[in-house]
Amino acid sequence: MALDKNELAEKPVGKLLLDYALPAIVATTASSLYNIIDRIFIGQGVGALAISGLALTFPIMNLMIAFSTLVGAGAGAMVSIRMGQQRKEDAIRTLGNATLLIFCIGTTVSVLALIFLDDLLRLFQASEATLPYARDFMRIILAGNVIGNMFFGLNGVMRSSGHPTKAMVSILLTVGVNIILAPIFIFGFGWGIKGAALATVIAQTIGLVWVLAHFINKKPYIHFERYGFKLSASIIKNIFAIGFSPFIIHVLASLVTVIMNWKLAFFGGDLAIGAFGIINSFVSLIVMIVLGLTQGMQPIIGYNYGAKRMDRVFATLKIAIIAATACSLGGFILGETVPGWIARAFNNDPTLVAITVRGMRLDMAVFFLIGFQMVVSNFFQAIGRAKTAAFLSLSRQAIFLIPLLLIVPNFWGLDGVWLAAAISDAAAFATSALVLWIFVGKVKKEYDERI
Repeated sequence: MALDKNELAEKPVGKLLLDYALPAIVATTASSLYNIIDRIFIGQGVGALAISGLALTFPIMNLMIAFSTLVGAGAGAMVSIRMGQQRKEDAIRTLGNATLLIFCIGTTVSVLALIFLDDLLRLFQASEATLPYARDFMRIILAGNVIGNMFFGLNGVMRSSGHPTKAMVSILLTVGVNIILAPIFIFGFGWGIKGAALATVIAQTIGLVWVLAHFINKKPYIHFERYGFKLSASIIKNIFAIGFSPFIIHVLASLVTVIMNWKLAFFGGDLAIGAFGIINSFVSLIVMIVLGLTQGMQPIIGYNYGAKRMDRVFATLKIAIIAATACSLGGFILGETVPGWIARAFNNDPTLVAITVRGMRLDMAVFFLIGFQMVVSNFFQAIGRAKTAAFLSLSRQAIFLIPLLLIVPNFWGLDGVWLAAAISDAAAFATSALVLWIFVGKVKKEYDERI
């Protein structure tokens, strides 16, 4: 849906939030299904150690996403800004520059990662038993990295240029293709983990064709033009400046995963890494639902904050917090009550299931707090307080989780690895609550409004 200023100012915020958040939730949730589908089919069709091998690839996958986000998020924001300024040609130049950047960066990352792939995987604690699985999967994924980066990056620009529903459909299309092809390649053709990777690349290729067809068409307001593909230092600088914050978040996520793998391998071995892969899959699904909610919240809060309609700002924030908390509470209940069912969806190995059950219950001990923390950090981003938003987004990983991972397992072993995540969640929640409380106090004093 296109951004409608009248409805942002007048329409009931509850209905607004539903209208804006639903397409985003569908898109973000569908995106997370890529990894879940691969891991379920690999776990059931290849084996428990294949799940562990796949988990070893998380740091590389996060870095690939980081570079894609660096360009995609920055370009999407710049295209929206230029459209709002009625600077169509600059928006088209941003699109062209982003396309070239994604191609160049994606190619460079692929080549370097392929050259040093075995060394990287061993650094991430691959054993002789799990290395072949991780290597077979990543060789194909890296070969198609440019395609994946181009698809996700340009799909984000398409969403930002006024086509959120079309961007959602492209995600659903790729997920659907992946669901169809993965079991055929893994089970039917007997290609194992290579088949899962190939299904993902083919699905992303079809999605990219859909997105490119949109931008090649001259009917959309923002589309490909020859003049747009001339690189501009100022445009590149703006793209990188906006995309740097989410880029760093993904880089830190990669670093956290590396440290997790080190600790898990030391205290629990290969199957503990596999358990982390299962837990991470489930957690990511819930987090993506909340992320979609926050994406729908941002334009409503941003517009009304600019219009000094603080009653609507805080009404939207309140509904978003309630909805996000309900979602994270649901994830917490499932993680604590039926972790065995979740684990066995991926693989039936009794040792892997036992480690996953124990790990999930400890890791998700305070998961019901996650929704609040995510909404608050995105709230500050929506009102233009980038430094506060970045601090809150990075606090869980950089400030709390990394130090806790280095300390807590020394006292409680494998349980300490899982507990470090729970403790960091609680600390990040407390930090977000304090920052929001201080902000609300200042706003009350400044605007003297009832909240």
